[in-house]
Amino acid sequence: MGNPEKISALLIRQIFQGLLAAGLVCTPAHASHGAAHLPGPGLAEAVLDAGTSPAVTQTQAPLAGRGSKRAHFEQAQASAEARHVAHWVVDSGDNLGRPFVIIDKRDAKVFVFDAQGQLRGDSPALLGLAVGDHSVPGIGTKKLSAIRPEERTTPAGRFVANLDKSLKGEEILWVDYDTAISMHRVVTSNARERRAARLASSSPSERRISYGCINIPARFYENVVSPAFTGTDGIVYVLPEIRSARDVFGSYDVGEEASPQAARVPAQPLKAGVVRWASPARALDKE
Repeated sequence: MGNPEKISALLIRQIFQGLLAAGLVCTPAHASHGAAHLPGPGLAEAVLDAGTSPAVTQTQAPLAGRGSKRAHFEQAQASAEARHVAHWVVDSGDNLGRPFVIIDKRDAKVFVFDAQGQLRGDSPALLGLAVGDHSVPGIGTKKLSAIRPEERTTPAGRFVANLDKSLKGEEILWVDYDTAISMHRVVTSNARERRAARLASSSPSERRISYGCINIPARFYENVVSPAFTGTDGIVYVLPEIRSARDVFGSYDVGEEASPQAARVPAQPLKAGVVRWASPARALDKE
């Protein structure tokens, strides 16, 4: 038999190397290298197709020292909440390489960005009359005359949007098909609503008049919105007015250190080639 002391030393060395390989212990040099590549703090479960095991996808806020990406607002006046969400979208890549829109309900404004976060244009907008971040169940199939004033909300959230036709045959940007919410040229058929005058008002409260849809100036729609979404889907972020953006989107302040609160469920990939047709059985978009 061999020397007992040598055998013991060899066993100890092998045990230590096994622990090191398993990551249960580390040398100072190994610890220093690993600290710069630590994973983010949050884990979100993504369920795969039926019959398969759930996969765990790791998400993270930017780590200290990493170069942050930001949206470019140019000279546009925007609220802190709108800037917070736009910067987060660009830094996190939540828009998945698509153009995106920020709709600030509190300021009743729309900001349209290209896929890289460069502002294409901004405009005042008419939004839902009622304050609220949710839609009434089944409102997408209700006639306009059946929608009560307190039900006329523009729902907050992240929506995959694309260009399509309304039942009137006009091009619109469908934001949320199930609740019949779209972005379109301002509707001026009802003179009593004074929509054109409201759109020109400097008061955000004056611009709360629609049944839920986002009304914008015709020229802004034609020159900014339509070109931005031609040939592609995009993302529309409707900012909440009761809850916080962090609650709704899981957003973080760009440049902040990683924190558990910054973890979020990864955005679902867009489905290519999906076309939403306006069905005759569906009520008109909530103008």
